[in-house]
Amino acid sequence: MPEGPSVRKFQLLISPFVGQVVAKVGGSSRKISLNDLNALRLQDSQVHGKNLYLAFMAAEGPSGPTAEETMLQKEASAVVRSPVQGRQEQVCAPHPHPHPQDEELQELQHSRSEGPGNWLRFHFGLFGSVRANEFSRANRANKRGDWKDPVPRLILHFESGGFLTFYNCRMHWCSSPVADPASDILSMEFHRGRALDALRAPNPICYTLLDQRYFSGLGNIIKNEILYLAKIHPLTQGSLLAPSDLERLLDCALQFSSDWLHRQLRGQGLHPQIYQREHCPLGHPVMKGTFGPLGGFKRLTWWCPHCQPEVL
Repeated sequence: MPEGPSVRKFQLLISPFVGQVVAKVGGSSRKISLNDLNALRLQDSQVHGKNLYLAFMAAEGPSGPTAEETMLQKEASAVVRSPVQGRQEQVCAPHPHPHPQDEELQELQHSRSEGPGNWLRFHFGLFGSVRANEFSRANRANKRGDWKDPVPRLILHFESGGFLTFYNCRMHWCSSPVADPASDILSMEFHRGRALDALRAPNPICYTLLDQRYFSGLGNIIKNEILYLAKIHPLTQGSLLAPSDLERLLDCALQFSSDWLHRQLRGQGLHPQIYQREHCPLGHPVMKGTFGPLGGFKRLTWWCPHCQPEVL
């Protein structure tokens, strides 16, 4: 599923449409009544961790974007028009396995308990993506040998003539975004002290990094890459690591996430050093295992036994 940097890029693709009125709606989703979006104005967008939120309101009179959306629109225009990017509107996220935490279920229950609202929450699944003014096309045959284009869950056509397509995502109405900027790895309000306290827990460090209560937006790709960069074995208990090691790991998490986002904004792909690799950059064989908390989801993990020795 898309991690924090990818969802931020989705928001940039959407930002030029903020302030515009929905003229027509399509898509395959049965979770919401798609017709409810007709004639509504896309008023705002927010990203919190791996979740995208879009605010809609009745289109009564002119309404422009917020100051934040104006800034996002300028950034998005530079990205969408960049000749380097090629198929620039396409943002297909890498595809880690399901998340081990129950944060998604908690947010879903929260939105249901609140009842309908004017915010539409998107949580993206495997190969989830957002495209502006284009549809996804099949780049390979499916298991039956058919070349079928992916079907968007939601299509928003705007009065301006442009449109947005949303693929492989779950949508739910809520009254307001579920947000904790102190836990968001791409937020200026990220709470470093709280994150370090979590990392010190006597749990395998690869479990803690995926806990969205402290590292919202951090997913399996970031986890694997930063553990390699920090030279830490994924099953090392956080309580066994020196404070300097934890500080370095957190630095790697924040820097890697920021760099990944900026690479996407420049239209550059991600080139993992350890994730899904057979050898590390130094040529050592990479090991692969499936790890996760007892009773929770297990995630594929790659590590180099030579560069990331186990701490006993």
